Amino acid sequence: MLSHLRFFKSSFIITLLGLAAAYALGGPKAMFIAAILSVLEVSLSFDNAVVNATVLKDMDAVWRRRFMTWGMLIAVFGMRVIFPVLIVAVIAQLSPWAALTLAIQQPEQYATTLTSSHIIVAGFGGAFLMLVFLKFFFDQNKEVHWLPILESPLVKMGKMGGVEIGICLAIVYFISTQLALHNQLDFILAAITGIIIYIIVDGFGALLGSEENHSQTVVVRTGFSAFMYLEVLDASFSFDGVIGAFALSNNIFIIAIGLGIGAMFVRSLTIMFVEKGTLDQFRYLEHGAFYAIGALAFIMFIGTFHEIHEVITGLIGAIFIIVSLIASLRYKKNHSS
Repeated sequence: MLSHLRFFKSSFIITLLGLAAAYALGGPKAMFIAAILSVLEVSLSFDNAVVNATVLKDMDAVWRRRFMTWGMLIAVFGMRVIFPVLIVAVIAQLSPWAALTLAIQQPEQYATTLTSSHIIVAGFGGAFLMLVFLKFFFDQNKEVHWLPILESPLVKMGKMGGVEIGICLAIVYFISTQLALHNQLDFILAAITGIIIYIIVDGFGALLGSEENHSQTVVVRTGFSAFMYLEVLDASFSFDGVIGAFALSNNIFIIAIGLGIGAMFVRSLTIMFVEKGTLDQFRYLEHGAFYAIGALAFIMFIGTFHEIHEVITGLIGAIFIIVSLIASLRYKKNHSS
């Protein structure tokens, strides 16, 4: 147990500092809200930690450390403070400074403006996560199947080049037909942007990873592409949660503290999974995480025209993770020598 706690030392320190800062900003109520937001962030992003671990386990040690330092700053301040402010600035046609001032002085109007971008966020994040989900199950090199009756045919279909992109585009088109006419173009353009970003980040890493030249330059570029992949993945996971956090508070700093604490624990979980070889010990845990990602992508898409409670979003991901963990333990027990 103590060997596991060492991975969370920095997370506990950040928690204490963050809750103290929240108390200074708004007293006991603000501290309580920050604590609730941190718990929600961890529960909703556990599958994110598993997927991060699948990438980090093959990442160069230098870039792994950079992800845990620079990536942490980007995740907390970039995706949970700066990026939402920039979105409000674009939508409201304000300067970034004016948008930040709006968030501080008129938090309700800021929250309303940010919430209005939900369709764009869902289009981008849903499309990116959908491709992450589909890519895993259409991978021709995938040998371990949790649900063979479903996954084996998908691997065979993976021989068709770009099949996951075609399926994603078909889903995007169908969802767009369910939206009001004035929202369709925004949704489609956001989804296409998500698809393009995925192709660039994933394709760039695959291209460099396949080169036979193992020079330091190639290693750095491959590490950089994996770093960017994880950051976009984190953005797709987290930004919808940023919007949902306004149901508890309109203070962007309280939200950033709460979600930031949660993000820190998610990264601690990620490192623990990598160093402890958790994915190797639990055969189907990775599958459960990717099923959860697919479920989240569908929820983001459906949420553009039908409201879905955050509890449902969190429960679906948790159920996939728990069931896959149980299946892994059962497999381990049946195949132990």
